Amino acid sequence: MKKYYRMDNVFLGTVFGLLLIGFFILASASMGLLTRTAGADFFSIIFQQILYGLIGCVGLYFFAFKIDYKILLKLSFPFFIFSLIITSLVFLPDIGFSHGGARRWISVGPFFFQPSEFLKLGLIVYVAAWISSKKRNIADFKTGFLPFAGVLAAAGFVLVLQRDIGTLGVTVTSCVLLFFLGGGKFKHLLVGLAIIGLVFAALVYFEPYRMNRIAVFLNPSHDLQGAGYQLRQSLIAIGGGGITGKGFGMSAQKFNYLPEPVSDSVFAVFAEEFGFVGSLFLLCFFLFFLYKGFSISIRAPDDFGRLLGAGIVILIVVQSLINMAAMVGIFPLTGIPLIFVSKGGSSLIATLAEAGILLNISKRNRT
Repeated sequence: MKKYYRMDNVFLGTVFGLLLIGFFILASASMGLLTRTAGADFFSIIFQQILYGLIGCVGLYFFAFKIDYKILLKLSFPFFIFSLIITSLVFLPDIGFSHGGARRWISVGPFFFQPSEFLKLGLIVYVAAWISSKKRNIADFKTGFLPFAGVLAAAGFVLVLQRDIGTLGVTVTSCVLLFFLGGGKFKHLLVGLAIIGLVFAALVYFEPYRMNRIAVFLNPSHDLQGAGYQLRQSLIAIGGGGITGKGFGMSAQKFNYLPEPVSDSVFAVFAEEFGFVGSLFLLCFFLFFLYKGFSISIRAPDDFGRLLGAGIVILIVVQSLINMAAMVGIFPLTGIPLIFVSKGGSSLIATLAEAGILLNISKRNRT
């Protein structure tokens, strides 16, 4: 007979705390659109975020209470292949949707979703299942590292074709860390990082806009009216917030100055309104999420649960930290959203489903 323990309610509270904070931050940032689109986009964003949040909460409930996470072990490979196929549908003319030169979305009636968000989860599930089945063989170059690199290459190829280098970077980083946690050798990790570095260098070199982002990262004063404009306006917003901020809804940069105030740059809006203290609080909230998530993972009853939980936590936190780091200029701009906060239904639904899996693992934690 299976023995179940009490679900980690502190982690659940952390998830809903971030969700609530994110909604109010996004609502404030969306007010900046009132001067640009006569209010139509503001109400549309609020409605859609509430709708996607409710759908995500249904996903959280389903994964937390209705299925055993161990089922994902049996379905890991079909799930990964399915997520690859769904992500590849963006290339079909009547289904895929292109924006800003990147083809990353699928249109379903009036709604759009980004299937790569589910590819990230599918890859984490499969890598966790594969590592747990390999056990000590994971340290072998031929039976461990090479197959792992092949799986990453398959997913990476699809993302490169979509020109989604930000998602590629987050996914590869999360999987490499998971591989190392699962018993991969450090020297193999170094080989992998060297290969990844060369691939990313080539991808950056052959795309002028990526080269410009690197130039801005190295010199924030570079091309202030072009490639450097977003970082410049972000730093003005963050600097304007001072220690305690201007107050909720009082950001000036979100009105006609700061590009993408509801997505990439939403952290800059938050920092302007709540200052250094508020930014530190939000950072600590994510770090607490990291702590609780790893606590759940460590106490999982099997290797798959430990690896799956750790992979999900790494995926969410790495993406969030990269977004915040990019807004303050200590990481190149990537277009990666801030989890729980930025506008994006696919990201929110996938994240809440991932949180549901972690809660399901917590119900089976050893005391």
